[in-house]
Amino acid sequence: MKFGEKLKQLRKDNNFTQEELAEKLYVTRTAISKWETDKALPAIDSLKLISELFRVSIDDLISDGDLETKRALDEKRAKIMYGIALGFLVLATVFALLAYYLKQPYFNIGGTGAVALYALFGLLSKPRYRRISAKKMLLPYAISRAFILLFVVGLMIATFFTL
Repeated sequence: MKFGEKLKQLRKDNNFTQEELAEKLYVTRTAISKWETDKALPAIDSLKLISELFRVSIDDLISDGDLETKRALDEKRAKIMYGIALGFLVLATVFALLAYYLKQPYFNIGGTGAVALYALFGLLSKPRYRRISAKKMLLPYAISRAFILLFVVGLMIATFFTL
């Protein structure tokens, strides 16, 4: 049985509505609904409260399948973020090349925005559980991102000096 089914059963066995349970767990009714439909999993603090409220262990609440589902959703979100980051990198490069070849520094405004968005989505492109476990690899990851950014920013700066 998945987490959502377990939570819904526990809630009904104790005659709680979603709103009542949400108040007891200090979350929104929407959060309870997402948990019960397995569209999301609660944070560890909420799991502790659920465990205490219904007097069941956290191990009983979550099975291995639920953790795999959460990881799969996290991987999917990370892939989408990675694609968006690459799109902004391409856009920044296009803006930098347009500014350079057309001798129009105004394209660098768009390039600067695209670089900032690339950096943001690049950071979000790693799944959450890997970000936490890969703190040792943070320096090489940051250095690789910095080299890409330096290339695009360098191209944008070169545009100003050629005008």
